[in-house]
Amino acid sequence: MKFPLSWLKDHLETDASVEEIAETLNRIGLEVEGVEDKAKALAPYIIAHVVSAEQHPNADRLRVCRVDIGTGESIQVVCGAPNARTGMKSVFAGPGTYIPGKNITLGVGNIRGVESRGMLCSAFELELSDDHEGIIDLPEDAPVGTPYAAYAGLDDPVIEIAVTPNRADALGIAGIARDLAAAGLGRLKTPEVAPVKGQGPCPVSVKLDFAAGDEKLCPAFALRLVRGVRNGPSPEWLQRRLKAVGLRPINTLVDITNYITYDRGRPLHVFDAAQVAGDLVVRRAKEGEELLALDGKVHPLDDGIVVIADDRGVESIAGIMGGEHSGCSEATMDVLIESALWDPLNVAQTGRRLGLLSDARYRFERGVDPEFMVKGLDLATRMVVELCGGTPSETVVAGAVPDTGRVIDFPWTEVKRLTGLDLPQPEMKLTLTALGFHVSGTGERVKVSPPSWRADVEGKADLVEEIVRIAGLDRVPSQAFPRLEATVGKPVLTLLQRRTRLAKRLFASRGLVEAVTWSFISRGEAELFGGGDKRLALANPIAAELSDMRPSLVPGLVRAAQRNADRGYADVALFEVGQVFSSDEPEGQAIVAAAVRRGTARAQGVGRHWDGGASEVDAFDAKADAMALFAALGIPTGGLQVVPGGPVWYHPGRSATLQFGPKTVVGAFGELHPKVLKALDAKGPLVACEIVLDLLPPPRAKPTKMKPRLVLPELQPLTRDFAFVVDRAVAAGDIVKAATGAERNLVADVTVFDVYEGPHVGEGRKSVAVAVTLQPTEKTLTDAEIEAISQRIVEAVARKTGATLRA
Repeated sequence: MKFPLSWLKDHLETDASVEEIAETLNRIGLEVEGVEDKAKALAPYIIAHVVSAEQHPNADRLRVCRVDIGTGESIQVVCGAPNARTGMKSVFAGPGTYIPGKNITLGVGNIRGVESRGMLCSAFELELSDDHEGIIDLPEDAPVGTPYAAYAGLDDPVIEIAVTPNRADALGIAGIARDLAAAGLGRLKTPEVAPVKGQGPCPVSVKLDFAAGDEKLCPAFALRLVRGVRNGPSPEWLQRRLKAVGLRPINTLVDITNYITYDRGRPLHVFDAAQVAGDLVVRRAKEGEELLALDGKVHPLDDGIVVIADDRGVESIAGIMGGEHSGCSEATMDVLIESALWDPLNVAQTGRRLGLLSDARYRFERGVDPEFMVKGLDLATRMVVELCGGTPSETVVAGAVPDTGRVIDFPWTEVKRLTGLDLPQPEMKLTLTALGFHVSGTGERVKVSPPSWRADVEGKADLVEEIVRIAGLDRVPSQAFPRLEATVGKPVLTLLQRRTRLAKRLFASRGLVEAVTWSFISRGEAELFGGGDKRLALANPIAAELSDMRPSLVPGLVRAAQRNADRGYADVALFEVGQVFSSDEPEGQAIVAAAVRRGTARAQGVGRHWDGGASEVDAFDAKADAMALFAALGIPTGGLQVVPGGPVWYHPGRSATLQFGPKTVVGAFGELHPKVLKALDAKGPLVACEIVLDLLPPPRAKPTKMKPRLVLPELQPLTRDFAFVVDRAVAAGDIVKAATGAERNLVADVTVFDVYEGPHVGEGRKSVAVAVTLQPTEKTLTDAEIEAISQRIVEAVARKTGATLRA
């Protein structure tokens, strides 16, 4: 919400500076987002008289001008503008002046052998418009030597505030002035709106055509006709104010409605009466109807949208935007002015469905003052008659303004109970009264009636908030939290939150860089990664390639890795811990930790090295990331199954699925499928791992949080190597598991150190060599005992995998 200081002073009598106003607005909850003060930036620019403009002796397109800036001395300026001429008045900038349009600071220059001590400026160079065809040409009566900002009315600071959704009353400058006056920054002087007497009945009637129960869609509708208006460009003061708040002046009739929207927070609409056929009907739209709106687009309508229609069809989308057919132009002679009440929820839903944004929608979906409906119509009528002439008719009102009166039983002690702030009763009563509340009663308990423009005030706590924000939060006494000497606070993070943080630390410690990618991807990418459910398509995507909720983190990470590669950083390792979506239900959302490695970005180091050639990443690098994550999260991997083959976006022979049984698949790792890389316009090698943190088993409850006693074996371990010949389809992990279970009390570790396939083991067979570490704990093992244990290992592996000991 923007407003210039001069406009605010129409409603607030104050001598406060812009800085004081901004500080007070922040203090009372209307956060200032910025103050645009062009007077400071334009202070060095002076109105000058061009005494002479002669041809430059060394350049055809330059002129040597002598200018007077009111000091009596003539200043020489070299100017290249085609409209520079003797006798004109323009805007001068002397040496040392910063020119924002060119991002330069002027000095005394020498142009083609002629000294220039400043410049005559264009509107483009002052960033006032896009006009750079010539220097600013001022009227003959422009006072020489006067600051240009003051002459052009650009010395009016513009304040921009952020308005919270509950403060619909602050979307009008009068409401902002009311808050400032209540805060003691001046006297409120918003004039009352006097009724405008009409001459004769309005020839156009209004009908509210709703089924039972739909009356809330439009409780009341007011309309009046003004005959014989002269429409055209609005006065300079009105255009200047609209431009200051970011609006484009159109014509007087439209500008008046925009002015009242910002001045009082009351949106209005004007119809060219000559383009309205018959009476107006407010109703639900019919399936198949459409409207060419003032934004130049045709919008399809349905029965969830409320419209204003005449005998020909729809003329306006209620509370949002009018139609182009009945819009007012300079040819308009008779105008219908409309002021109505619309259901905030319906306006919001309609705006989102049609993708329409307007100042009217912004205010109606937050709620407007119902009691100002007819007053707003009277105010608009008065301005139309004053600026455009014409004769107004009487007002016709359909429906009835709803009664918003309510009474809150309020004890003054509630302020201290909720905030700790002890304020005198007279001060609190004065605050509420200044904000428009009616306070009746005496003593410790009073009856408070909120004004019609404060629909957000519903109970005692809301009244306390109003009192405290005007009094100032800085007056609330600070109080330290009590120290808990006897107890230690319990952890507040959930298991999933702790795992999320641990996953980020672990990946970062392994050389991966965190990335934050879009939660939306294209439909094609979603289908590549197991998604594409229509329920996860966005109703209003910000871009065509961001149309669906992501089913995986991998596509975003792959694209980020490729962008780095395209810019010369081919060896990149990225990770992300974020949400993925499999359905639009709460259980369809999961937290996943994913990592992607590209090129030579291995955990051991990146790039080439003097002691050997760099090797590219492979599926085992991704597996190492996944297993390191399990270890960091304290997940026991004894029951973890590594099943060959992953989801369809992985290479079928270079990937695996991680699961705790067939029903608990917790992740996958491997090299990405070449077809997927081609679809993502990425080049490999690229490997990835994905772990669903939600599906990991919770830690087992321990009787104590103390670490177990460290036990170091006193006896030396010993290692025996075994080479087993098995079918090619047998996983090496199955051999490791069988060997480990053969003698659990003595087998400390089993490691695969060689895999061989060739003519010496037979067709369809392979040799897997493992090193088994035995750790005795009670006594040194004898040769006979070692042979017995070795035999049991061989038998266990043979029984569970069909292996034979290689000769």
